[in-house]
Amino acid sequence: MDYFVTEIDRSGTIAVDDTILVKGFETKAGSHILDGFKPLFSADAVDRLENAGYVIYGKTNTGEFGLDLAGETSYHGVCKKDDGTISTAAAEAVAAGVVKQALCVDVNGAPRRGAALTGVDYIKPTYGTVSRYGVIPTACSGEQIGVCAKRAEEIGEVLSVISGHDPKDGTSLPAEKYCYVTDKVISGMRFAAVQELYDTAEDDVKARLDAYIEKLKKAGAAVEFISLPDLKAYATAWQIMLSAETCNNVSRYEGVKFGYRTPEYKDIDELYVKSRTEGMGFNAKMNVLYGSDVLSKNKYVICYDKSLRIRRLASEKMKDVFGRYEAVLCPAISAASLGEYDLLETFERTKKELVFTAVPNLIGIPAMVTEGVQLWAPAFGESVLLSIASTVERMAE
Repeated sequence: MDYFVTEIDRSGTIAVDDTILVKGFETKAGSHILDGFKPLFSADAVDRLENAGYVIYGKTNTGEFGLDLAGETSYHGVCKKDDGTISTAAAEAVAAGVVKQALCVDVNGAPRRGAALTGVDYIKPTYGTVSRYGVIPTACSGEQIGVCAKRAEEIGEVLSVISGHDPKDGTSLPAEKYCYVTDKVISGMRFAAVQELYDTAEDDVKARLDAYIEKLKKAGAAVEFISLPDLKAYATAWQIMLSAETCNNVSRYEGVKFGYRTPEYKDIDELYVKSRTEGMGFNAKMNVLYGSDVLSKNKYVICYDKSLRIRRLASEKMKDVFGRYEAVLCPAISAASLGEYDLLETFERTKKELVFTAVPNLIGIPAMVTEGVQLWAPAFGESVLLSIASTVERMAE
C-alpha cells in the first residue's frame, strides 16, 4: 500500500500529511489545483521537530484540503486497507510501522475517523496550542495540527515538541511551552458518554464503546450516559463555518501565481474558471458553493452569523458538562469500517458524520481517539485524555 505522496528521507521515523509545508518539497493538499507547488519554508511544527532531532520520512496522502471522510477524495487516489476498506494514509502508515508518529491537520475530523477505522491513537489538541503557520488553510477558526501514533506516550512525546507560542501565527496562544503527561490517576474520575451519538452508531461501534467503558470502570472511574440534544445543530453550524472559510481560503487558487493552470484559455476570466473547474474535485467545489451561498447577502445573518452564536452556545453547554465530568466519551464515526463509494456523495456523507466530530473543531477543545473510541476534554485537558488512553493501554500489557 502506498501511503506517501512524497518521500523525503527514509531514515525518518515521523511523517506529516500533505497539507503541512516542508521546504522544497511539493505540497498539494490532495488537490490537482496545487500541482507543482513547492514551498520556500517549512511549517513551524516541522521546524520544531527537525530542531529537536526528528527526521521527516515523507508526506502522507490526504483527502482534498482535508474535507472528506478519510482521504478518499485525494487527487492521488484512495488509501485502501488489505480487506478493501479505506482509511487515512497517516493512520495506516503508523499502524503498519512505517513511521512511529504522524502529524495530521484536523479540520473536520478526518484524522480521528482514520484512527478509529485503523485502531491507532490520534489527538487533536486545544486550538491555538500548536501553530498553524505553514498549514494549507481550509477552515482557520477550527483546524489544528494533531498527532497520530500507536500509543499515548508516543503522542505526548511529539505533542510536547510541536506545541507552544508562535509569533508567526495570529491565533497562537501565549504560553511558550506546554507539558503533557500520561500518568494522571484516572481512578475516581467521572466520565460521560453521549447517549445520542451512541444510539446513532452501528452495533459494532457500540460494542467498542461498551468494552471501553467497562475498562474504565475496572480502572476505578465512573461512567454515566448523558444527553446532548443539540449536537445536530452544532454540526450544522460547523459545516456552515467550515464551508464559508474554505470558500474564502481556496479563492487564492486561480491558476496565476502557483499550482495548476489550464492549458487553453482566451482571457483571464476563462483562465480562472477552467483552472478551478479542472483543478478541484467535486467535494471541494461543493464546499465552495455551499460556503459562497451562506456568505451571500440574503443568507449571511440567518446562516453564518447564526452559526457564530451557536458556537458560543455550544461552548457554554460543554463548559457545564466539563464542570461535572473530566471527559466525554463517544464514537468518532458511525461504522467500524468504510468501503469505497460514489464520490459524488462525499459532501452529504461528510455532513452526516460531522455530528460525531464537529464539537471539538467548533469550540476548540481537545479530542482523542483510542481503541476506536473518541474522547473529549475541556481546553488544555490533553493530559487527561492521554492518561485515560495510557491507563487502558497498560491494562492490556
